[in-house]
This record gives sequence, C-alpha cells and structure tokens, in this order.
Amino acid sequence: MKIFTNLSKFKSNNKTFVTIGSFDGVHIGHQKVIKKLVKSAKNNNATSALLTFFPHPRMVLQKDLDIKLINTIEERTKLLENLGLETLVIHEFSKEFANLSALEFVKNILIDTLNISRLVIGYDHHFGKNREGNFEQLQVYGNAYSFQVKKITQQEISDITVSSTKIRKAIENGEIAKANTYLGYNFMLTGTIVKGKSLGAKIGFPTANLHIAETYKLVPKTGAYIVKSIIGGKEVFGMMNIGYRPTVSGKNQTIETHFFNFNQQIYDEKIQIEVLKFLRDEQKFDSITTLKSQLAKDKKTCLEYIYNNF
Repeated sequence: MKIFTNLSKFKSNNKTFVTIGSFDGVHIGHQKVIKKLVKSAKNNNATSALLTFFPHPRMVLQKDLDIKLINTIEERTKLLENLGLETLVIHEFSKEFANLSALEFVKNILIDTLNISRLVIGYDHHFGKNREGNFEQLQVYGNAYSFQVKKITQQEISDITVSSTKIRKAIENGEIAKANTYLGYNFMLTGTIVKGKSLGAKIGFPTANLHIAETYKLVPKTGAYIVKSIIGGKEVFGMMNIGYRPTVSGKNQTIETHFFNFNQQIYDEKIQIEVLKFLRDEQKFDSITTLKSQLAKDKKTCLEYIYNNF
C-alpha cells in the first residue's frame, strides 16, 4: 500500500476509485466499503484509494480535544492495508480545508488531485463546508465532471447500525465483547513497555507496563481484562489491569499486563495488546494478601476462558 501524508504529494496517472472519511475503528461497516472499493477498482483496472484525515475533524471544528479515537493513525493504516487498499492519503484536516465548498472539494481534490473515476461512499456521507454536499449533489457533479458515484446503503453495511461513536461508548463502558463484534477484530492497545515499580513481581504476578504515546488513543474503563499479544512471533495470553492501583495508593493511571507462562524481558519493545474480555472492575483490597488471592482467582478465570475459546 502506498501512503501519502498530504494531498499535494499524491501522484497517479491511473484513474482512481476513491472513498473518503475518518474511518476511525475501521469497523465492519467501513470494511464493507473498502472491500467493495478494492474489488470494483481491480475489476476496472483502476487504483483503489482512501482519503482520510488527521487530526479528527471534531478536534478542529468543535475544539473537541477530549475526543478519543479507537485507533492511532498507525493502527488505522495497518488495518486498511490488510483490506487490500492500494493507496492511502492521510491529509491534515484544518479549518482552511474545512472551508472548501462542495464544488471546490470536488474540483480541486477529487478531479484535479486524485484523478477520480468513481467515488464510493456510505449512505450518510456529507462533505464540503458545513457538510453541505450530499449524495444527490455528488451525482450532479459526477455527471458534470465524468465520474461515477456509488452509494453503499445502510442495509448493505449491517442489519445493526454500526458507528464509531457507538463503538467508542462500548469501549469506554468496558463492553469489549460488543465493541469487538462491531469492529470485526479485537480492540487493541499499542505502546512501548516501560519500567514500573515491580510491585507485581514481588507478589508473584510480574507485569509489563504499557506506555501509549498517543494521548488521543481511547483506553477502556478502569478494570481487569483478558488479553492476548504476539511477542517474538508467539501468541501470549494474559490479564491486564487498567487503573490507579488503589491497594498500593497509586496516583497515576497505569496499563499493566501479567502474561501467562512468560518470563522474557521486553523493556523498550513496542507491542500490541488485543483486549478480549472485561473481567471485573478495579477495586481496593484490604491487604496485599487479599489482592494476591484475587489475582489468583482472576488468573484461573482467564485460563478457563482461554481454554474454552482458543
């Protein structure tokens, strides 16, 4: 997959089949759009291309700096590549870009820059200043500038309305199984393993502490989760705690994972942790002994789940 970090860097002599959007989560609805785009492009000797934006438009237009995204831009890129997409354009979203009229967007971006031959969009797609452009308007422009417009209906995407907003809410509430169903893959956390205070190791449950550099990345609610990861080419399961470690008077939120049957040093390594299932809420225990006892119970629950599902 070719990746362009700005529209001005995009060059293609071949005709393109394009779709547009933030595609945060690359959920099952997004996947159907991309797969249809890729298939139709191949059948017509065209190049499949996605124009996506970063930062998220809500961060720019609504100053919604609190919005958390399901994927980092790196995670989103990998997910899109796995769907067979040929070209990804990650364009910086700015107020200037948002002020393009629907006609300017079509003429300057789709025609002059992307060399578009077909536009594939979702049933609720809007574009241009104040979201003034819609499917009907695109059809008019398509007829005027000789490109096709194909709309994917809500029924084609899913019997259940899937949205990035709905998935974010599920993750925030710890409803990981629901989120994973909507995503079509396991929600992931990607970061670097950093040194902690080694408190887990002292009670027989050593943990890998995950640091996520991207502050906009959505993190599930505090609590314990069943997780898995690929480390050194091997699948490793574990239990992860997101929280403030109230039993030991912790003050900052941490993401700590105890991997089962694993004793390698992985400090400074970048890993991806897939979140499989919510286990329980974080709680403060009366003593370290009680905490250790609960962790043993958690591990047993995790291993039973893994045995029955993998």
